[in-house]
Amino acid sequence: MNIGIKDVLYKVRFFFIPYLILIGICLIVKLTHTREEIYFSVNTRNWPWADTIAPYVTDIGNGWTTITIALICMLFSYRKAFILLGSYALSSGIVAQSLKFIFAAPRPKLYFHDQLSRIHFVAGTDQLSYHSFPSGHTVTAFSTAIIIAYWAKNKFWGFPLLLLAALVGYSRMYLSQHFFEDVTAGSATGVVVTVIWLWWVENREFIKRAKWDKGLFKQ
Repeated sequence: MNIGIKDVLYKVRFFFIPYLILIGICLIVKLTHTREEIYFSVNTRNWPWADTIAPYVTDIGNGWTTITIALICMLFSYRKAFILLGSYALSSGIVAQSLKFIFAAPRPKLYFHDQLSRIHFVAGTDQLSYHSFPSGHTVTAFSTAIIIAYWAKNKFWGFPLLLLAALVGYSRMYLSQHFFEDVTAGSATGVVVTVIWLWWVENREFIKRAKWDKGLFKQ
């Protein structure tokens, strides 16, 4: 039985509906404030405890985190491992990286090169200069979160998964690696590409074969 986009969205409704509200708020913020206002509003609100936590939060959006989850999935389900890795490769590896090189947008360190004395940088973090748009970590976080929400038996998990992905996005701004626009676009890229991927792959006949239900620990 084939499924449609609406079926995918229904399964992740506790993720997707709050996300629509969040993205609406983000658009209002963007329309009513300048890039500089938003950036320094985040950057000036920093604390030692947040400096310690932010790098760990941002690592949740690291590709290695998603790959590790996929490897764990492989122990029990080749299907889930394939779907997760496929989503990561498509959303973060192809779409996000293509956009980064198309726009070649400067990151905060370069954009505000004449105002560096105003900026709070978290000690021990590497500050990049280019390929700011969109935020790859945010793409990965939202893509992985929506897939886990799709699989979760208790669909209410969609909401805390959304909050976790949003925290990853915020950490990218807190660490001065990205702008608000980068994070917002990254979240949209992760959600849209992953929903389309789930719809496409779930309707392929090859993924419905019994062998995909197996795993390294489940033969």
